[in-house]
Amino acid sequence: MSAFGATSTTLNPNRSTEVVQPPTDSVSSLSFSPKANFLVATSWDNQVRCWEVTRSGTTIGTVPKASISHDQPVLCSTWKDDGTTVFSGGCDKQVKMWPLLSGGQPVTVAMHDAPVKELAWIPEMNLLVTGSLDKTLRYWDLRQQNPTWVQQLPERCYALTVKHPLMVVGTADRNLIIFNLQNPQAEFKRVVSPLKYQTRCLAAFPDQQGFLVGSIEGRVGVHHLDDSQSSKNFTFKCHRDGNDIYSVNSLNFHPIHHTFATAGSDGAFNFWDKDSKQRLKAMQRCNQPIPCSTFNNDGSIYAYAVSYDWSKGAENHNPSTAKHYIYLHLPQDAEVKAKPRAATGGRK
Repeated sequence: MSAFGATSTTLNPNRSTEVVQPPTDSVSSLSFSPKANFLVATSWDNQVRCWEVTRSGTTIGTVPKASISHDQPVLCSTWKDDGTTVFSGGCDKQVKMWPLLSGGQPVTVAMHDAPVKELAWIPEMNLLVTGSLDKTLRYWDLRQQNPTWVQQLPERCYALTVKHPLMVVGTADRNLIIFNLQNPQAEFKRVVSPLKYQTRCLAAFPDQQGFLVGSIEGRVGVHHLDDSQSSKNFTFKCHRDGNDIYSVNSLNFHPIHHTFATAGSDGAFNFWDKDSKQRLKAMQRCNQPIPCSTFNNDGSIYAYAVSYDWSKGAENHNPSTAKHYIYLHLPQDAEVKAKPRAATGGRK
């Protein structure tokens, strides 16, 4: 039994492919290129690394391609929509733009007054948006040194999701601030999270009609923007084991089937269908938390990191034995394809 009370003591119970030469400290974000199978990971070891993922049938290989350094731990990453460039932000309060495909050197393109927790590239606006613990959201035109707009937030930014024209920002104190990016300088709506505990992650619906929110209390909320759809809102429990409750760390919609994955500090990842309110597949628990995860551009690969997330404090961290992994899972259709809910009697 591991310290996390996980039923699985196996390192890789789902027999996923291990990414070679992983980071040397906890993994903070994973991001696939929107154009090709290049995977970027950021880590608390101050590094941003990129691997090329090769696939032949069910055999996956990984080749380390390049890496850059920040001065302090890196917390977030995203790709430009053309797949040429990676943005990364973190505890050094800046965002670096790395023209990875051309082999260019990284340059600083954004600055904050506190660590940069979240960022997103908005292709429809040709802007980068960054969210920070300095309680601001900033929009950046890469041709200009200063932000094009600074949006004050009620609290520190913890989570961010963009599916143009929808953007949702999760802050401390359970605030969820919704923006219509056709009018980005004004809040569209502010709601209190439907979950009673701190927000950990967000994911905009693919149809932009709502969003998912995950909390530290092993629970996900499904929230629609239109009040007339509020009857479709619900929350559900996940990433729990008896009385042990774990954080939901990552929410990812499948790019084709529009089902979604959750990953948590219990070391498990699960696939769900919000429309039929079903869990499609529960995967075996790893013996460490999953801090982050992502699908590749066609949903044929699901990447997830397995490393300590400090959810149990320093006493559960032993630097001499701590190991950090990134795994690649090939989702089967049955795991990620919506299936009609079985009829429970009565006429449909």
